[in-house]
Amino acid sequence: MEALADSPVVLIHGPRQCGKTTLARQVGDEAGFVYLSFDDDVQRAAAQTDPVGYVADLPERVILDEVQRVPELFTSLKAAVDVRRVPGRFILTGSANVLLVPKLAESLAGRMEILRLHPLAQAELAGEAVDFLPKLFKGEFKTGSVGRRLGRDLADRMAAGGYPAALARATARRRAAWYRDYSETLVQRDIRDLARISLMDGLSRLLTLAAGQTARLLNVSDLAAPFQVSRPTMRQYLTLLSRIFLLEELPPWYSNRMSRLIKTPKLHMGDTGLVCALLGMDTEGLWRERALFGQILETFLYQELRRQASWQEEAVSFSHFRDKDMVEVDFVLESRGKVAGIEAKASSTVTPDDFKGLLKLQQAVQQRFASGVVLYDGEAAVPFGKNLYAVPISALWEKV
Repeated sequence: MEALADSPVVLIHGPRQCGKTTLARQVGDEAGFVYLSFDDDVQRAAAQTDPVGYVADLPERVILDEVQRVPELFTSLKAAVDVRRVPGRFILTGSANVLLVPKLAESLAGRMEILRLHPLAQAELAGEAVDFLPKLFKGEFKTGSVGRRLGRDLADRMAAGGYPAALARATARRRAAWYRDYSETLVQRDIRDLARISLMDGLSRLLTLAAGQTARLLNVSDLAAPFQVSRPTMRQYLTLLSRIFLLEELPPWYSNRMSRLIKTPKLHMGDTGLVCALLGMDTEGLWRERALFGQILETFLYQELRRQASWQEEAVSFSHFRDKDMVEVDFVLESRGKVAGIEAKASSTVTPDDFKGLLKLQQAVQQRFASGVVLYDGEAAVPFGKNLYAVPISALWEKV
């Protein structure tokens, strides 16, 4: 791992069961790291009781698993690194996003490299080395037959999600049961570790409501209403769910060249397998409910793009835009000064009308515009103007 060559601390964070521990141990075993887990009650109690002494007694190179369960440790780790600053001393894993806990993130600023791990992408499941994002930022899509229509297979992929443990189960019913148990365990264990809140018993219901709002503009008041809590309180609850990677907010894109932009983030669940399980949707039900299919497809594509972006050498930022005339672009991607737009479409046909938002984006950023793509369930990549293309969804993870 490159990060170990120049960073004293490497944190691998992401949702539980996405493969953090497996990755850390695989890398650590090769480099002689000792493995310790704070899911172990004895290790956790020892670290909480005397964090300074605990860190002082650690082996030379060590993996500390689920470090978010002992936040008291971060200050002691900082002191240890400052006394002896050498690369590759600590590998940390965390199932809570330390970037949303300022004191924790700041305590190791400049000493720690943070790597985000996601559930499996479709490209990983297909075993393909894909190059969709490089093509997007170069505006170099080969036109003609470059994919295949997915149909119900797309609904099946959305319902299955990307968690290895769920995908290992033999039937859709058993996968859905895994996702339901998974969400309940996270709410009951990890949320309790992070905060003491009055709505603990209602968080599972809130998560289901949020699943129904995935890929929609975030409306905190609507989510708060059934629980009779204030808007600021509901905002705190949503932040807690974000901290354990169950949901995330896609920020609005803005430009001085465009007026009347809506400045509300979009809500996206972390994985569509979890969305479908919470909503009681299997492949057939999702295929029949076309409005819901399109909504969940947007989150599915967003998560696939996010996962692929994490493999790129250059950072890629994501946002969305919508104006008050309801012209929108589902995903605005920016990297190295270039801007690209992607629109998700569930059908197998594309018309010029589908490019309205992408054209507005192109006009706003001008020379910085790399390309605009409508991802649709078809077979051919088709140009719709300068640097504008319709591209099959399957081209995200399959090479034809």
